[in-house]
Amino acid sequence: MRNQRFLVRKAAVLGAGVMGAQIAAHLVNANIETLLFELPGDTDNPNANVIKAVEKLKKQEPAPLSIKTKVTCIQPANYDQHLERLKDCDLVIEAIAERMDWKRDLYTKVAPYLGEHTIFASNTSGLSINQLAEAFPEALRHRFCGIHFFNPPRYMHLVEMIPCQNSDAAMLDHLEEFLVTDLGKGVIRAKDTPNFIANRIGVFSLLATMYHGREFNFGFDLVDALTGSLIGRPKSATFRTADIVGLDTLAHVINTMRDTLPGDPWHRYFAVPDWLQGLIDKGALGEKVKRGVYQKIKNEIHVFDLPSQTYRMSAGEVDEELKRLLKYSTPAEKFAALRNSQQPQAQFLWSIFRDLFHYCAVQLEAIANNARDLDLAVRWGFGWNQGPFEIWQAAGWKQIATWIQEDIAAGKSMSQAPLPQWVMTIAASDKQSVHTDQGSFAPGSGELQQRSTLPVYQRQLFPDRLVGEEAVYGQTIFETDAVRMWHSGDGIAILSFKSKMHTIGIDVLEGVQQAIKEAEKDWRALVIWQTEPPFSAGANLQKATERPKPDAQHGGSAPPQPPTAFQSFLKKFKKSAQATVLQVARELDLADALMAKKLAEVEAMIKQFQQASQALRYSMIPTVAAVDGLALGGGCEFVMHCDRAVATLESYIGLVETGVGLLPAGGGCKEFAMRAAHKAKDGDPFPSLKYYFQTVAMAELAKGAEQAKDLGYLRLADMVVMHRFELLHVAKAQALALAEAGYRPPLRAREIPVAGNTGIATIKSQLVNLREGDFISEHDYLIASKVAHVMCGGDLTPGSLVDEDWFLELERAAFMELLATEKTQARIAHTLKTGKPLRN
Repeated sequence: MRNQRFLVRKAAVLGAGVMGAQIAAHLVNANIETLLFELPGDTDNPNANVIKAVEKLKKQEPAPLSIKTKVTCIQPANYDQHLERLKDCDLVIEAIAERMDWKRDLYTKVAPYLGEHTIFASNTSGLSINQLAEAFPEALRHRFCGIHFFNPPRYMHLVEMIPCQNSDAAMLDHLEEFLVTDLGKGVIRAKDTPNFIANRIGVFSLLATMYHGREFNFGFDLVDALTGSLIGRPKSATFRTADIVGLDTLAHVINTMRDTLPGDPWHRYFAVPDWLQGLIDKGALGEKVKRGVYQKIKNEIHVFDLPSQTYRMSAGEVDEELKRLLKYSTPAEKFAALRNSQQPQAQFLWSIFRDLFHYCAVQLEAIANNARDLDLAVRWGFGWNQGPFEIWQAAGWKQIATWIQEDIAAGKSMSQAPLPQWVMTIAASDKQSVHTDQGSFAPGSGELQQRSTLPVYQRQLFPDRLVGEEAVYGQTIFETDAVRMWHSGDGIAILSFKSKMHTIGIDVLEGVQQAIKEAEKDWRALVIWQTEPPFSAGANLQKATERPKPDAQHGGSAPPQPPTAFQSFLKKFKKSAQATVLQVARELDLADALMAKKLAEVEAMIKQFQQASQALRYSMIPTVAAVDGLALGGGCEFVMHCDRAVATLESYIGLVETGVGLLPAGGGCKEFAMRAAHKAKDGDPFPSLKYYFQTVAMAELAKGAEQAKDLGYLRLADMVVMHRFELLHVAKAQALALAEAGYRPPLRAREIPVAGNTGIATIKSQLVNLREGDFISEHDYLIASKVAHVMCGGDLTPGSLVDEDWFLELERAAFMELLATEKTQARIAHTLKTGKPLRN
């Protein structure tokens, strides 16, 4: 095993419950053929239980599958008939219910069927790995460990890997490399302690928050208002998170802590609250049954009210002064104000942070190898912006430690356990930091511990960094207020945008064109990569202004419908536009331009945008777009014009301009028309073009890179990367490969066949039917007609030959015509003002 490369050609998942089925889904997302096992069904089909679980995958949101067709790569299996198939599996993951006896019985049953080199891992969320290993024959224990995925497995970055005493070191290294690169996960090696790292800290934080919420007599909705994005945690905050996890699952984890941690100084708090058990007894288990702490009643969110034991309207309001404090103050100022304030909400926040810091400090040595592992586990597993030690360090280590000690002495903290000596040692040091560029503090050795030196981490050129770690992004080639071009000494130039949300204005367009000229002179290739996501929220027709970050969960719809499903397509027209309109309004900052009647300046910028897109396409050096997060509108058009795109799986890509009454005019319509012409049979591009028309007219947003390929935003040759911190490494490798192949730009297309007036008429006939059936408005009809006019090449005879400039001129003219209409202007203004779409 030590001398062989670990390749996973086939995997198996034992257990087709919620986690098992979704782990199988993510394995096939990574193109790994996967067996999914479950108990035999009671029907005539022994695989009925698995088939039912697989069918659920197609309907779940957020989608476990990158594209639904991959579900066919999950092979149903049952324990009575198919155990022999395990011998062909390189990796077997057990994901049955959290019962030690059930797991051990299953291990005894399957062990004889495992292949000679098969790695067997348990997805347990907190049971002892060493106790589970005892159910294995001793000769197999070196190939056993825990790998704990977080729910949902596709989207949650964390996997905790827990060795047993006999786990082979080389096996663990191979498995970690597979989890990182092939599955895109952030791996933390945890010790075999109850609930490991993330759940141990995360669930304690939930319990402490619940405890202090009761002490202050706060409603669940107020607690959530205080403990969500306001303090750098997910919007689901505390009790919404409990609903998502499942109240019964949360109770199980709490009980595990109670039963397995009798010596924990906080043990008396490890109890399921009466109200929580009451909801569970009533079947109110949370999101999975649509009722838990929260319940949606007639489109209104209601919250469980403890005093009345009934549901009421959710209305938690945060004190306005506290909001301003948390938004605009430095970390040190925030915590000083929270601790010294007499305002109950501020006192509550200080209390939950104090007890969290206290617990993490006391438990660190027992549960984790260093402070970095604890912080990253909590960030990746619970979605916090910063881990507990990062927050503490940013707020001033010594001052926070002193305040915690004072509160312990005063009996205000949840436990009287003293802070460990290492805390005060760091407080007395010059840096007062557990995280530095040299490593993170490890209490076991009392020294700083560097990051893993496994070769897989050399692919992460700029890994997820912590407070106290500084990232130096190469050497500057040139820099403006809008962009920075830089390199790392390998001949590849990198261009990064500096605008908010990496929107594209005149200054960015000038930077792109300058970067291409610089790269053609002195560099082998140009990669567009942002130091932080998103790739780009698109065109910004004036200087970028501060605005909220678009929510990638909103927007988009299903892939394009078959040509016979035009009725279905147009029914979706409104829904799709509504879903993306807010993103587009934020993307296109048109309000001031319209107010000032500066349409000439807008048209000049559109022309420059087209020139920049064409420069990316026809530069003398290869151009590569490295995409992570949103690539909307103009950002998508840049991606489409680069020679190659490399995108993370969770990239949300789309031409979404029709959502606010416009159309793509940075070369996006032209690009789709050219791609349809390239696929044309007998000179007729319309069969392919009608799919692309649907994509543009519906403002389709691809919910992932694989779907972006289906929709045509990405090409088959474009690469999908599972791990976002490997994105730049792969993009540079692609750029270098193109350069090494003696790159020459494509020849300019001089004779592009168009669908012409026949194509326009065919599309319009369908649009007329929907307009008359009141499925779309008159203005929806106008927008879609303009898209059809541009993509079909205008009022020409089908098969007429045009060049790229022809399409670009059509794009520019149609964009300006729509922008000049009162209804498009009303849509833009309404959406920017209200955050909601206007259907007029």
